[in-house]
Amino acid sequence: MIIINKLNFEQELMAFAIIEISTLVLAIIVAVVLYEILENGTQLAMNAVLGVLILLAAKFLLGLKITITFLTVLICAIGGIFGALLIIVLNYLKLAF
Repeated sequence: MIIINKLNFEQELMAFAIIEISTLVLAIIVAVVLYEILENGTQLAMNAVLGVLILLAAKFLLGLKITITFLTVLICAIGGIFGALLIIVLNYLKLAF
């Protein structure tokens, strides 16, 4: 019985890791697309700052239980607003973060 529970925990942990890494890859793709669309470093930096601010607002003002880690900040910095919204949706669905 203990072995089965340990296996389930390890599988669940692996699933969360895969979801978070996939989110990071998606955020990088979004950042590349945004860079191609915007082609201006200032606008891309503003998008990254807005993404981090949206993440912080969702955590502190809306009361979502999003864990602020290096990975979540990196996703918001790279993906900007879309990265923050993706993290919020995944947290709301209880899939990651």
